[in-house]
Amino acid sequence: MNGLQINAMNGMNMNSMNKATRRLSLKTGGYTYEDVQATADFLLSRTKHIPEVGIICGSGLGGLVDMLDDVEAFDYGSIPNFPISTAPGHAGRLVFGILGGKTCVCMQGRVHMYEGYPSWKLVFPVRVMKFLGVDTVIATNAAGGLNETYHEGDMVILKDHINLPGLCGMNPLMGPNDERLGCRFPALSEAYDKELRKLALTVSNQLGFDFVKEGVYVVQTGPCYETVTECRMMKMLGADMTGMSTVPEVMAARHCGMRVFAMSLITNMCVVDYDSDKIANCEEVLETGRQRSKDMQTLITELVRMMPSRKIE
Repeated sequence: MNGLQINAMNGMNMNSMNKATRRLSLKTGGYTYEDVQATADFLLSRTKHIPEVGIICGSGLGGLVDMLDDVEAFDYGSIPNFPISTAPGHAGRLVFGILGGKTCVCMQGRVHMYEGYPSWKLVFPVRVMKFLGVDTVIATNAAGGLNETYHEGDMVILKDHINLPGLCGMNPLMGPNDERLGCRFPALSEAYDKELRKLALTVSNQLGFDFVKEGVYVVQTGPCYETVTECRMMKMLGADMTGMSTVPEVMAARHCGMRVFAMSLITNMCVVDYDSDKIANCEEVLETGRQRSKDMQTLITELVRMMPSRKIE
């Protein structure tokens, strides 16, 4: 083999390495921009809906999809690349339809880190929402109350969050950043849209809901409910309620440039007294969700109806 042949082969190897490097650089966690596009294309080829609003239904709150008209539904397991929900109270369906006069796509259940998913996989559905055409994300969850003025059944609008897993190195935006998805360092000082929060308070007042409040949500990975000392620590940090979801999705949505509204249903009060006999349990969470779900569905429906559209017709 002569020198020209060797140089040519070295050049081919370098080109292959450069292509591999470029492919790697486009990965956000374990998937690429092209993976998100492929999933969105799969769905868009099978539904007539182009959604403007994406709604994530938390534990026991999946009944919101019953408010949709002109429904088209897909099981998560039938959607390429989509994570599958295994948590109680999460049906695991992506549902398209009309709510409050706007075209929506609803996640009837989400996935969590405690199910074994890495944080980047949790937010894949949110990325897909962006590629489907979604401009606004509404996230709901079941949460434990830390604020002593809260009661079971209260609905709390998120005005901020504390990302405990993120502070410990578990951030869904870690890894190479693809600028087509969003900037390297997204700001989260206004993670929760101020205008949507104001509108939700207006809607709740019009509905006569005196159990709607605003607060700070702290996320932890679960699946264990918190210890007494952990609850006391979170209260000291300034949190009003705690749960095992939502924050990674909010971060990905803001990274993609979508506006966000989020609301917690206080399904139980956290135990902050060592002498208390109260023990948090999943059944309590789901039961409170069932009791208050219709009120949350009504508020979300009216919020969607009244929110200004950002789509250009």
